[in-house]
Amino acid sequence: MSGSHIARVVLWMAGALLSFSAMAVSIRELSRVGLSIFEIFTIRSATALAILGFLLLVRPDLRVQVRPHRLGFNVVRNTIHYGAQFAWAYGVTMLPLALVFALEFTTPAWTALLATWFLGERLTPGRIGVVILGLIGILVILRPGIASFNPAAGFVLLAAIGFALMMIMTKSLTGTQSTFSIIFWMALIQLPLSLIGSNPAVFLDAGLYDLRHILPAIGVGLSGLTSHYCLSNAFRAGDATLVVPMDFMRIPIIAVVGWAFYGEVLDIWVLVGALIIIAGVLWNLRSERAPAT
Repeated sequence: MSGSHIARVVLWMAGALLSFSAMAVSIRELSRVGLSIFEIFTIRSATALAILGFLLLVRPDLRVQVRPHRLGFNVVRNTIHYGAQFAWAYGVTMLPLALVFALEFTTPAWTALLATWFLGERLTPGRIGVVILGLIGILVILRPGIASFNPAAGFVLLAAIGFALMMIMTKSLTGTQSTFSIIFWMALIQLPLSLIGSNPAVFLDAGLYDLRHILPAIGVGLSGLTSHYCLSNAFRAGDATLVVPMDFMRIPIIAVVGWAFYGEVLDIWVLVGALIIIAGVLWNLRSERAPAT
């Protein structure tokens, strides 16, 4: 893979990492004012559809991209994705943010293995190494919290498996559908799933439209769009086994966010684990730049 391709993957993943962190903070803030996960996801999908609908109005060339294509595959992918996100969001409301993101990062190990079976991608030494070092880093981060393990962590582990399946299916979709199409069908399919569990009266409460609540509502809507836009483009620029291990960087980022905004403990184990993860990412990037022999 050329240096320019790797640079594009890095830039797109940087956008995805920032977006996922913003989403976690927005979900936690909205849950504090009494919104359920269903209602938070209703805001996210409705905001996304409003933005995408506006783009369809002003950009007629985009309309051909959203014609139904592989509809059954999209329904299955987005249902799995929705279930995984629901479990992840539950973890965000119940656990320290760094712990949620650390548990979520069993995903790359599953993805790397599934990508070899379903996408025919190679497990190079660098890619194997980044997964191994990433998992070691996660174990280091989790070590202080094993004694106080929260049952909600089980939901995050289930989410990790769902995310791995979703990422493999996303990589498959990028071969036949545009990023705009993938995001449009995600919002369209997931909105009814959110409405099923939502209380319509919540959205009529004037208190919901206070500035303190509007900002995280906008945040969850925009980050829901930008995270998947960036992630889809990262997959389009590089193999899943290169893209996903870079996602390990979410752990040190969200650990700092949790410390700064919520007073969550930022201890030496988080820092050591983060350094191990970063070392693996850098190793993999260097091996991808190396010319084939």
